[in-house]
Amino acid sequence: MSKKNVSHTKWMKRAIFLASLGRNTTSPNPNVGAVILDKNGNLISEGFHYKAGMPHAEAMAFEKLNKNAKGGTMYVNLEPCCHHGRTPPCVEKVISSGIKKIYISVKDPDKRVSGKGIKLLKEAGIQVDLGLCKKESLELNKAFIHRNITNKAFGVLKWAMSIDGRVALKNGKSKWITNEESRSLVHSLRAEFDAIIIGGNTLRKDNPLLTTRGSKKTEPLRVVFTKSLDLPSKSNLWDCSRAKTLVIYDSSTANESYLTRLPKSVEVEKVSSDNPELISKILADRGCNKVLWECGPRLATAAIQSRCIQEIITFIAPKILGGENSMNPFGDFEFEQMNEIIKLSDSQVSLIGNDICVKSSFKN
Repeated sequence: MSKKNVSHTKWMKRAIFLASLGRNTTSPNPNVGAVILDKNGNLISEGFHYKAGMPHAEAMAFEKLNKNAKGGTMYVNLEPCCHHGRTPPCVEKVISSGIKKIYISVKDPDKRVSGKGIKLLKEAGIQVDLGLCKKESLELNKAFIHRNITNKAFGVLKWAMSIDGRVALKNGKSKWITNEESRSLVHSLRAEFDAIIIGGNTLRKDNPLLTTRGSKKTEPLRVVFTKSLDLPSKSNLWDCSRAKTLVIYDSSTANESYLTRLPKSVEVEKVSSDNPELISKILADRGCNKVLWECGPRLATAAIQSRCIQEIITFIAPKILGGENSMNPFGDFEFEQMNEIIKLSDSQVSLIGNDICVKSSFKN
């Protein structure tokens, strides 16, 4: 790689790093960072998008300019927007600035932008280089990209189990399989998500809080999916001063008279079946890029079958629960041949005290 290419890569990686500073706060928007150099190649400004409604990365960089950008170069990890939303189009700012060349890592998958911003920049006489540090930029915004392409939220399934593959004793007791360090990590992990999903049985059995325990200023939306609506009248999730709660129920099977048990502070939506894809689409429509499924075996199995899960996080404790009827993480996928099984990729393994944490992705 030439010195010139190394320099371009350095500045794009700087833009990607800046973008990552808004990793848990930008939804429904993407993570974007921007770097501006003057015509002599000197850094004159940079910025990143922190939150929806606040300035985009390019706009922040232009606001902080300490020198004329005319004839200069910009590096941005996602195609500049060209539509009017909560903030003005960034393409207009780039064009009016006199920037001579712009390096863009990846196209914006949003149909309002996708390629249109690049077209306008080229028509204005700006040189556009597309694809620098593409892999890193795709990884950073994979949830945003997934939501825009599929109209479903990017799903991560998390569970904890013993070394013999059990998530609970046969009487349903599961506190605690993993150690305190793992449980603390889960609380901070939740800060990466816009919503956390459980089933009605998990609510009845565990009465969870589903919060980050203060790791995130605006807590993720807590979502309960129920087929029956037979939910307890008292629950930690009904206290919406901690975090917002949404109950989604299957109108084809639920007893809607149970809705009177829910306080008015809890939001309610109904769907026409128990297909988890409907939950994922509702959350995507609400601007949730990335959601965490902390559900039981039945819902977890259905979520995988409906392709609502893109990654899994498994905590494995060095404990043996045993029991022929003890609970497993999943129900029956009804596989009959080994070539039918689900294969995962890109696995990362780490130790959390004596526990093992495995992160894996589903193959495309």
